[in-house]
Amino acid sequence: MLINCTINGRPYQFEVDPRLSLMELLRQQGLNSVKQGCSVGECGACTVLIDDVATDTCIYLALWADGKTIRTTEGEVKQGKLSAVQQAYVNVGAVQCGFCTPGLVMTSTSMVERFRGHRLTEQEMSAAAWPGIYAAALAIPRSSTGGGTGAAAG
Repeated sequence: MLINCTINGRPYQFEVDPRLSLMELLRQQGLNSVKQGCSVGECGACTVLIDDVATDTCIYLALWADGKTIRTTEGEVKQGKLSAVQQAYVNVGAVQCGFCTPGLVMTSTSMVERFRGHRLTEQEMSAAAWPGIYAAALAIPRSSTGGGTGAAAG
C-alpha cells in the first residue's frame, strides 16, 4: 500500500506492507530514537508525535500514517540546537538508562505544547516516580515549545 507522510518536516512516500508497524518503518529510515521495547504500547520507548499527539508506534500501523505529520526526537533539534524539552532533560540529567529517554522527551514535548503558557504540575506529568524527569518538565520555560515548530524560547 502506498502512503504519503511528513517526517520531521520532510515529505516521504512509502510502499508499505499492511502489517508493518510505524516503529519498524521509522527505524528502517534510520530514525533510531524510536526504540522497540515492549511491542504492546506500554513502555513508551517508541513514542513519537503524530499530528502533535504522543503515539506509541509499536502498535500503530505504518499505513495509518498516510497524510500524517510525524515528529521524532531527531527532528526536534533545529540548526544544531536542542529543543527546550531536550535541553531541560540534559540540564537536570533526566535519564534512567537512556533507552526510553527519546520517547519520554516526545511525550514531554506533547505535554508542553498542549499546556503552553503554564508550568506543569506533578499530576499533569504523572512522573513523580522519576524525579529527574519531573525536574526536567518543571525546568522547561513557560513560554517554550517543544521545538518541532520553531526555535525554543529561553
